[in-house]
Amino acid sequence: MSKHDFLLEIGLEELPARFVTSSIKQLKQSVTAWLTDQRLQFGSVEAYSTPRRLAIIVKDLGENQSNLESEARGPAKKIAVAEDGSWSKAALGFARGQGLSADDLFTKEVKGVEYVFAKTFQEGKKTEELLPELKELITSMHFPKNMRWHDYSLRFARPIQWMVSLYGSQVIPFSITSIETGNTSRGHRFLGEDLVISEPKEYVELLRNQFVVADADERKQMIRSQLEELAENAGWVIPVNEELLEEVNNLVEWPTALSGQFEESFLSLPREVLLTTMKEHQRYFPVENMDGELLAHFITVRNGDANHLENVARGNEKVLRARFSDSAFFFKEDQKLNIDAAVKQLDSIVYHEELGSLGDKVNRIQEIADKLSIQFGYTPSEQELSHRAAKISKFDLVSQMVGEFPELQGLMGEVYASHLGEAEEVATAVREHYFPRFAGDQLPTTKIGLVVSMADKLDTIVSCFAIGLIPTGSQDPYALRRQALGLVQMAVDKQLDTTLDTLLTLAVDTAKNQGLKMTNIDELMSQLREFFGLRMKHAMTDKGIEYDIIDAVLTDEDHTLPWIFSKAALLSEARNKESFKKVVEALSRVTNIAKKAADSVEINPELFEKEEEHQLYKRYQQLHSELKQSKELGQVTKSYEALEQTAPLVDQYFEHIMVMSDQEDVKANRLQLMKQLSTEIEAFALFHKIVF
Repeated sequence: MSKHDFLLEIGLEELPARFVTSSIKQLKQSVTAWLTDQRLQFGSVEAYSTPRRLAIIVKDLGENQSNLESEARGPAKKIAVAEDGSWSKAALGFARGQGLSADDLFTKEVKGVEYVFAKTFQEGKKTEELLPELKELITSMHFPKNMRWHDYSLRFARPIQWMVSLYGSQVIPFSITSIETGNTSRGHRFLGEDLVISEPKEYVELLRNQFVVADADERKQMIRSQLEELAENAGWVIPVNEELLEEVNNLVEWPTALSGQFEESFLSLPREVLLTTMKEHQRYFPVENMDGELLAHFITVRNGDANHLENVARGNEKVLRARFSDSAFFFKEDQKLNIDAAVKQLDSIVYHEELGSLGDKVNRIQEIADKLSIQFGYTPSEQELSHRAAKISKFDLVSQMVGEFPELQGLMGEVYASHLGEAEEVATAVREHYFPRFAGDQLPTTKIGLVVSMADKLDTIVSCFAIGLIPTGSQDPYALRRQALGLVQMAVDKQLDTTLDTLLTLAVDTAKNQGLKMTNIDELMSQLREFFGLRMKHAMTDKGIEYDIIDAVLTDEDHTLPWIFSKAALLSEARNKESFKKVVEALSRVTNIAKKAADSVEINPELFEKEEEHQLYKRYQQLHSELKQSKELGQVTKSYEALEQTAPLVDQYFEHIMVMSDQEDVKANRLQLMKQLSTEIEAFALFHKIVF
């Protein structure tokens, strides 16, 4: 079979940088899946992207679909064959449905039953006939935001300007809006020209000749190398933020890095202000000396060549100077803040129409933090610091700097609180109470920051659930999932001696005390438990815990969060032991038969008939004491070992004892032993959920 490369390029008005990487991944995955579904043989799919184009090249694409031969199964023979041996109406109908005649039918046995079958054959189409179907694939692409242009109904990230669809040297014709496919692409907007592509293999080099580096990875490495060269020549260190590098890479087609400078007086601003201004507003890389101190220089990446770089540098310096001047003004004005006055201003800022003002939220945070600091055994001094930190936790939201740079919330609060004479622990907590801000982010490092962070997140989750703002599907505008996961991580990492119900009840009671309307608290608690249960599963999965172990440790018992996670880790490790399967089977046997027991009543040892019953009963009494003690001491391993030691006695019991005795009183007594032993077992884990 002859093979040719295939090129598909979608030329666009400049895409937002954050769209580019996800869009080309989507296009590559969709094309690869489509080729496979169409039974087309191909070598590899290569992806190329710039702000103005999304392109793929399919290597060694065959000229035809492979033929499709298959067997279709029809009705059973007893239905398909009439009494006289001829095909029945059911069989003939089946043949017509397959586009065949009765002569094409045959019978074959499947699992002891004979069925009528038909062999079908579908000849493969030519690849050039199938490729126009890619139009549907392109128009069905999804983006974070879409737009429409002219009077076209198509919604797409940006208007399509040109398209290339080339199989070997043959143009594959189709159109989207008014744009027809062809073999003409476009070079760099300012430095390049239109170019005609004869074959897909020419694509990358032809674009390079027109000042377009189509390979995103190659372009990124060019930027990285240029940064390293600038740093080496000047004796600088240029810290490369990978997120910023990705964004800059998706803003340029022909990257040229250059440096600029600014007045050293701006270095008196907080480091985070300078970094945020450069990164978020200007997409600049900062410059440091060998000691990690910021220097009055920056690096930007131009979408163009190296001509007249001094003019480009001056223009960027002028813009950055204006940005820094604004920041310096905001910083100076914010020094005049009175913290308590700023806290009062929060009363006039609406947090949510059903949840009151930011001031109301702070009041709830403060009450929860007070309760948590007592529960966690903080000293009176620590309780006082927690109370103050909670009270001023949001004061920087009224500052001009945070108004300009919302991403600096908390951080500027720490700077201003420290400057205005607050205790160091309080200032740190103002920053740390936002932690963790995203997956993998750090947790609060201080005791004060911990309780305020937990209080803030508990209030947000509980108050949102109380008014029906519950995450559904991919919709989670208040990031409740992330905050719940943060709460779980904090409780587990800091080994907090608290249960989920304790935390939720505390937050619900606070919301009620602060005047939030709560119609059905039982239903609310049920929804919150289910929500947090899913977050706990997610957190355990991230730690490599298997799904069945997770289901086993999430019992109805109200255990502390560290205890639950410790059990999961222990069982996940224990399943690698040879003895684990026997332990699980023995304990599961108890819990399964215990379901047949009536309501709990006292076990009567006088009804025991054999020694194995006395031994298991004695072991049950010891187990109850051992599990209680090990749990109080937080010794998960001791608890499991106690259950492990019980398993052989369970096996011995079932080997000699028939639980379902003909004597009703004996049977009920034996079931009662199973039930009470099951209660102890299931308080640790639901072993019957573990799969082998």
